[in-house]
Amino acid sequence: MCGIVGGVAERCVTEILIEGLKRLEYRGYDSAGVALLNNQQILRERRVGKVANLADAVSEHQLTGAIGIAHTRWATHGKPTENNAHPHMSGKVAVVHNGIIENYQELKDDLQALGYVFTSQTDTEVVAHLVAEALKNTDSLLEAVESVVPQLKGAYALGIIHSDYPDELITVREGSPLVIGVGIGENFISSDQLALLPVTNRFIYLEEGDIARLTRTSIEVFVKGERVERPVKELDATVSSASKGEYKHYMLKEIYEQPEAIKQTISQALDGNNLRDDFLKDADADFSKLQSVQIIACGTSYHSGMIAKYWFEQLIGVPCQVEIASEFRYRSPVIVENTLYICISQSGETADTLAALRETQKRAKANNIDIQTLTICNVATSSMVRETDHHLLTLAGPEIGVASTKAFTTQLAALMLLILKIGQVKQRISNVMIEELARELWHSPKVILDTLKQDAEILRLSELFVEKQHCLFLGRGTHYPIALEGALKLKEISYIHAEGYAAGELKHGPLALVDTEMPIVILAPNDEMLDKLKSNMEEVQARGGELFVFADENSGVVEKDRQHVVHIPAVNEWLAPIIYSVPVQLLSYHVAVLRGTDVDQPRNLAKSVTVE
Repeated sequence: MCGIVGGVAERCVTEILIEGLKRLEYRGYDSAGVALLNNQQILRERRVGKVANLADAVSEHQLTGAIGIAHTRWATHGKPTENNAHPHMSGKVAVVHNGIIENYQELKDDLQALGYVFTSQTDTEVVAHLVAEALKNTDSLLEAVESVVPQLKGAYALGIIHSDYPDELITVREGSPLVIGVGIGENFISSDQLALLPVTNRFIYLEEGDIARLTRTSIEVFVKGERVERPVKELDATVSSASKGEYKHYMLKEIYEQPEAIKQTISQALDGNNLRDDFLKDADADFSKLQSVQIIACGTSYHSGMIAKYWFEQLIGVPCQVEIASEFRYRSPVIVENTLYICISQSGETADTLAALRETQKRAKANNIDIQTLTICNVATSSMVRETDHHLLTLAGPEIGVASTKAFTTQLAALMLLILKIGQVKQRISNVMIEELARELWHSPKVILDTLKQDAEILRLSELFVEKQHCLFLGRGTHYPIALEGALKLKEISYIHAEGYAAGELKHGPLALVDTEMPIVILAPNDEMLDKLKSNMEEVQARGGELFVFADENSGVVEKDRQHVVHIPAVNEWLAPIIYSVPVQLLSYHVAVLRGTDVDQPRNLAKSVTVE
């Protein structure tokens, strides 16, 4: 949500900032702006809509400068208007901001009493005025910002420039991610390293409470006024890894990247059909004493956690609870001794999940309760990876499309690997079973490739959805979460209202919605629940419902009147959720394309939800 890019250099940074914003578009936004310092004057342009609109304005007015800040805004306080777009200014101060200032109204009242005039509805503008006010008492921009930060409540990241300080860029991280890009004769900031890959692959990942001062030739990081050192890390990612290539959309590219992403993810844990000796070796002692598991996640990651609950309990007999992070953190949860708390997040920066993790750790420490924490994440340098005892990376590569695809299936692969590891340590699973599931994990990329060959058939089905307004997804067992995921994908990118249900719940409400206009998507793997699922399908058809079935090729489910079937290659029932994710992703994608929506950047949504 929102995106920050800033730079101080010997060369003009205008194009770098604009290109950086374009690389952050996937995060979701509704307006964009840039401020550049030129001849001791800050020049600013802001536009509602796409970054391209801003780029045109910058080009038209020939904005240039060797120091500047830029921003894409996702509205929280105030509507998407030019006045509400960042950067915000107060005299000679310009500020960009990600996050939320929770006490902004109180601060605004105080500033208005001092005579400051507000031109926007945002919480950000108070920061610009506070810095301007603080500079009345110091001639140091850094000290002014340091005096402002304690007044702010909330989670945020800031980038600040001032026309009287032409070689300084001040940045703050407090609850919202921020990275420094290290160059030669130039340095940069961004909320996402992807924005800076064209200019550097060397990064400093700021930690909570860090305030940094950047010049062309130096980077200084401070915590509560004291200088600290933060390591510089080199990133292997390339510019091309975050491009669409030959694909029309990032989402389609990422759907087709799943076989390789899963292969890379399992390669870090498996040696042939056995677990590698060094896989999560440092966690053996913690795993040996764990008695239960609590999974905390949001959105698609929550659905992967729901599937893992079945696996934890059925495969290795470990009790597992799964909860939405935004609920978990506010219900005063009981922290249980010897529980493994697993946080799942593509970015590792999801605000509610990160806050739930910190609250759990705080409660455990306060009550002297022994727990373990583990992150499953796609970003090795993320806050969650740094703040948990252990981590397991999904090696999916950059995921740009807002609707998660390869991050989801690699999360499932990682969770299965984790379960095999815990089961092995606790002697809850046989070596024969580990070898069988390892073989199936290695085989899953080929099964996905075979499933992708059904793309044309799924496109044909999607044409029947274009004019629909509602849809139901039904599944049983581990495919109930896939039904939820399919419904989420469809509503996210096609804007069709969709709901996912456990098929056994039909009689408890959803059946009332079934009529000739309601498409029903069924997930029908060849497992022990198949016969019961077939009964549910008959219930729907008896009431005029039209079925769209993704069925195992050996399920016996065939095409007939008002029953459309796409056969999925036979697969081991434990890993079937990974495979059945793919056709619902393709269905949602094709429906969205046919309806003409913005597939990669659906309205009102952001890729990284870094505010509550």
